[in-house]
Amino acid sequence: MEKQSNKNHFLINLGATVKFISSHLLICLWLILFFSTIELIVVWQTKGLPNNFFQLLIISLTQDLLYWLKYIWIAYLIFIPLIMFIKTPAKSILKALIILFFIIHLLLTNYFNTALIPLGADLYGYSLQDIQETLNASGGINLKAIIILVIVFTLLIYIFFFAVKKIKFTRYTAIIVPILSFFLIFSDLFSINKELQLDSDFANNLTLNKSAYFYTASFNHFFPSADETNANYKEPIATNFTYIDPKNYPFLHQENTKDVLSPYFNKDSVKPNLVIILVEGLGRAFSNEGAYLGSFTPFLDSLATKSLYWENFLSQGGRTFAVLPSLLGSLPFAKNGFLEMGDKMPKHLSLINLLAHNGYQSSFYYGGDASFDHMADYLKLNNINQIRDEKTFPANYIKIPSQNKFSWGYEDSELFRYYLSNQEVNPQPKINIILTVSTHNPFKINNEKKYQALFEQRISKLGFDNAKKQSYQNYIDQYSSILYTDESLKNFFNNYKNRADYKNTIFIITGDHRMPEIPMSTKIDRYHVPLIIFSPLLKTNAKFKSISTHDDLTPSLLAYLKNSYQIKLPKLSSWVGEGLSTDKNFTNMHRLPLMQNKTDLIDFISGKYHLNGSNLYQMSADMDEELIENDLATKQRLIAEFNQFKIRNTQIINGKALLPDSILNKYAQPLK
Repeated sequence: MEKQSNKNHFLINLGATVKFISSHLLICLWLILFFSTIELIVVWQTKGLPNNFFQLLIISLTQDLLYWLKYIWIAYLIFIPLIMFIKTPAKSILKALIILFFIIHLLLTNYFNTALIPLGADLYGYSLQDIQETLNASGGINLKAIIILVIVFTLLIYIFFFAVKKIKFTRYTAIIVPILSFFLIFSDLFSINKELQLDSDFANNLTLNKSAYFYTASFNHFFPSADETNANYKEPIATNFTYIDPKNYPFLHQENTKDVLSPYFNKDSVKPNLVIILVEGLGRAFSNEGAYLGSFTPFLDSLATKSLYWENFLSQGGRTFAVLPSLLGSLPFAKNGFLEMGDKMPKHLSLINLLAHNGYQSSFYYGGDASFDHMADYLKLNNINQIRDEKTFPANYIKIPSQNKFSWGYEDSELFRYYLSNQEVNPQPKINIILTVSTHNPFKINNEKKYQALFEQRISKLGFDNAKKQSYQNYIDQYSSILYTDESLKNFFNNYKNRADYKNTIFIITGDHRMPEIPMSTKIDRYHVPLIIFSPLLKTNAKFKSISTHDDLTPSLLAYLKNSYQIKLPKLSSWVGEGLSTDKNFTNMHRLPLMQNKTDLIDFISGKYHLNGSNLYQMSADMDEELIENDLATKQRLIAEFNQFKIRNTQIINGKALLPDSILNKYAQPLK
């Protein structure tokens, strides 16, 4: 009798526990759906929507429901025994965790509304100082955000500590919820996500549950699964090079980059100066002929017609962290980007130290703090002669307007003015690198009314109708900053023409990555940037449709200087890139990785194909992409090629050298 009583008591207690958890989780579902609806409305009002509101809402709510069903069984697994044995504390812990979940969810949603890309494991690739600077620049936790958080927090406290007691749930509802969640684990219901994909990357990101994305990315970051193997691919795996000693030097190969630039240049009696201008966020989506958003860079458009111009050029990374090592060193990524290795960056050859070995002086100019992303560490490792950043600007220069008492540094026109004031004309050749900052979030510029008026003129000139003009108004700060930087570049070149060394200078202009704060259409869009090589030394202009990347620039520049000016280079190199392609048709001879952020090495291009995670896309001549679902052989080939890079990249992470000391000791030192 006592056993039966204990059993009944246990079952009653179990039923009450399940009902308690189910009631809280069902309220969670309602709130998740509510917040997703509010998120869509906010984006609609502040950014505009890429698709019909109700279509986006249905997909978004479906994603939320699937996410909720997929994971709530974990709550039952943990909290049923806890509540059964430590009732009151366990219930309070569950409520507190739910409230914490929604506060974080709100912050993740706010991040997306600012950056237009969901926050994932890239959070873990930055130092606390870098995160603080980025938060301050984007608005940080301001008074408005604090008020909203306090209101939401108060509302959640009321709902889960008071209102939940007044909401009645049936016993059957309480039981069905955990059973449904558990059995759905073994179904293929969650594969429906593939059927919910929309045409644009922005639309797909918008309908994602931001918490699901963040926690999944975080889990994969800390508990990575093994890469897909090459077992299913039976053909020989193609690589860019024949590697000489892969066991000790994973990327070492014969240096045989073809000189494709000399035919376009007149030869001078002295070595040319190189000025490399890296424009923050400059994407092809809004620059030059064929830009699908319309071009907002009239000066660069004009300059491209007098230049060597690659319209299908790609950055190696989706953030600035990748540009210096890729563009100047054609280097692998290591674990979180080459720069993140800090003082453990392996010694290597680069455009900077190889040209220093051939008598060049070098400098780096940046309106912000060069220590950000370890850029200064990288440059010093390469024996750069001067680093000029915000700490070196004189008092009479103008900074970018501050946000929350934080400014990224000096605006682009002042950066160019500072550069020109420090450049002496002398016989010694120079390589100078300039990294701009004005087109960085929060897109604050001085004299903004002028550039907002230019924006209005530009959208009229582009022939937009009133509805399209209105949608572009949501990004007036971004487009105004682009027009500002373009005008700054125009003034820079006009002033440079007055210098005696102008006629002997080669200018290289590209974006460090495509600005993500204007919605993107495809996965490859994040990397699609222009490359312009302009010089008075050019014989003719040319436009190339073939794909090349940041990794290809340094090998080609060095091959040109070796062929035309007999600079001394080693016979071996560790370049990841093969050199620029000058095919005027749409082709791609490269097999190269792309790294979206410091934790996501999931992109690889080979031929006209782009592997993004587990998805295969085919790129078209206008760099649009089509999802390919039934070409398993091609997908396996790209996975196999990508894994070959990852194997070599892992060896660098584990301490293998890029080049033998004999080469480094000879060529990584300045000319004496």
